[in-house]
Amino acid sequence: MKNTQSQHLHFFWIVFLSVFMFLLASCTSCNNEEEVYENLPKVDMNIFREADSIIIARKAEELDKKFQRLVRLTGFNGTVLYIEKGKVILKKAYGYQNVRRKKDELSTSDPFQLASVSKMFTAIAIMILKNDQLLDYEDDIRKYIPEFPYEGVTIRMLLTHRSGLPRYMSIAQDHWTNKKIPLDNDEVIDLFVTYRPDPYFKPGDGFHYCNTNYALLVNVVEKVSGKNFEDFMKDQIFEPLDMDSSFIYQMRDDTIVTLYVEEGVPGYYHRGWRWREMTNEYLNGVMGDKGVYASVDDLYKYDQALDHFTLLPDSILSEAFKPGSPKYWRRKNNYGFGWRIKDDMDSTVYHFGWWKGFRTYYIRDMKYHKTLIVLTNKDRGPGSDNYWNIMKVDSIPLGNYSAYPRRK
Repeated sequence: MKNTQSQHLHFFWIVFLSVFMFLLASCTSCNNEEEVYENLPKVDMNIFREADSIIIARKAEELDKKFQRLVRLTGFNGTVLYIEKGKVILKKAYGYQNVRRKKDELSTSDPFQLASVSKMFTAIAIMILKNDQLLDYEDDIRKYIPEFPYEGVTIRMLLTHRSGLPRYMSIAQDHWTNKKIPLDNDEVIDLFVTYRPDPYFKPGDGFHYCNTNYALLVNVVEKVSGKNFEDFMKDQIFEPLDMDSSFIYQMRDDTIVTLYVEEGVPGYYHRGWRWREMTNEYLNGVMGDKGVYASVDDLYKYDQALDHFTLLPDSILSEAFKPGSPKYWRRKNNYGFGWRIKDDMDSTVYHFGWWKGFRTYYIRDMKYHKTLIVLTNKDRGPGSDNYWNIMKVDSIPLGNYSAYPRRK
């Protein structure tokens, strides 16, 4: 890799020095500033475009070989997007929608269940309402959910997982008796009101990653906006960004859990000697902690919106990438608003997801302007180390046509 990058840099120096010497030679005969201006030669900027294209092609080939190897060694099945300095280096699908029968080839426009990667979308919904001055992060959530039986829990605590609230899935497992009926966000609140399980700690006194936090944020969005969550997300995020294949999976009007999820790419799990399609689940009726379906085509648009502050100004968006908890030696990484913060990589944020036959990975290196998104529809596959290794490789030397907005 180092030799390849050295060749790229050597190529750029040759081009640069050639242009420089040509300019110098053209200007030596000039006697004044006016003559220098008039005699400046035109530089063909296609030189730099072509250089970028060569570098991108080589990097794409290198990455494709890595994922082809993962296909052979681990059975990787999914879609991949790698972006560097605003350029799509690799966007490709590997494998099949129907994993068991190896049919219906995947495409980059196929929407996958994002699992916990959905949390960043829930967070940005709250941030949009904050930007519109319709709520404050320090608001007690009982301002919006008056019946909620716990005091002192703020919106910020939900976003950063510092509420101390117990897991709604555990409560539902014990008290939602008919698992053939979907559970929704309102009914999650009813379970807390009825059974009032003990919190893990006093609000604000610690960090505990918990899906309950992001499920409750959906109720806040609906109360403040006056819209169903899926409609708010469509109106405020998906449609403005032309995320045409993206949607929120919801079971609002369902009276019974269907056998399979009938939208998006199906998830698969491995039992015995074969792959089986994952059946639907009563917990899929709860939104916010999961439930966003999106393709890598659409996530490219979303990632660009983050880069260019399309949905939110930098003053609001930057809060998502700030540590929400004080440093603690036993906690490896911190958490912002819907993003984990990588402590040992400067300005790098990420989130992974794992839910009912899907594994998803979203990593953003904001210092070197690199993004890797991997969506899979198998409950088994390559470990995250494979993706971190890709992100840690030195940046490729792209020219002036890789403009990227700088943070203030």
